[in-house]
Amino acid sequence: MIKIKNLKKVYKQVTVLDISELEILRNESFGLVGNNGAGKTTLFRILLDLVRATEGTVYIEDFDVSKDENWKKRVGSYLDEHMLLSYLTPTEYFETLRKIYEMSETDLDQHLAKFSGFFNDEILGKKKYIRDLSKGNLKKVGIAAAMMGNPQIIILDEPFENLDPSSQVRLKKLIDAEKKANKTTFLISSHDLTHVTEICDRIVLLEKGKILKDMKDSKEKMTAVLHDYFVGS
Repeated sequence: MIKIKNLKKVYKQVTVLDISELEILRNESFGLVGNNGAGKTTLFRILLDLVRATEGTVYIEDFDVSKDENWKKRVGSYLDEHMLLSYLTPTEYFETLRKIYEMSETDLDQHLAKFSGFFNDEILGKKKYIRDLSKGNLKKVGIAAAMMGNPQIIILDEPFENLDPSSQVRLKKLIDAEKKANKTTFLISSHDLTHVTEICDRIVLLEKGKILKDMKDSKEKMTAVLHDYFVGS
């Protein structure tokens, strides 16, 4: 579904991403971990054609993301609050996306109903603009928007950050349900090793832009490997 070949990104003569080959399969929960500066967000931005690679190619469903836009209708994403329309309320924002995705009002209602517990009665029907929301509620709006339109691939950068513990648990359940119901491929970056090992069946560890480990092991083994890397014995 996603193929990366000879991908490099260089900033001011410093190589921040260097991946010779990577393939992410359909219906895979793919976790991306690494310390700050490892290249996680850069990789996601290149996948979404928000940043152009210095070398190499990214294919989504055989479409070169830098040359073809047909892949866009297959992908939903939320990287940060800059992807939102801050001058709208959440209700207005979801209605705008409904029209873009050509969803019926019933479709939108059914979609948002899945997020009722996650929203915790703090998102919909309020008069507060998106720009005035807390960091956690911004994240909730962005995640719900990323899942609109039944995308085949959903890319989330640090989705658990700024969420309270109850919302983190609800988000894991939402991701698991979406994956099972629609065979959705998830790409998730996170500093929270516990959450990422719980929901991902494959984890790639980046170090200075390069793949250090690519794991499809048991959750216990992946947890142990990541603990050794980040914490040490």
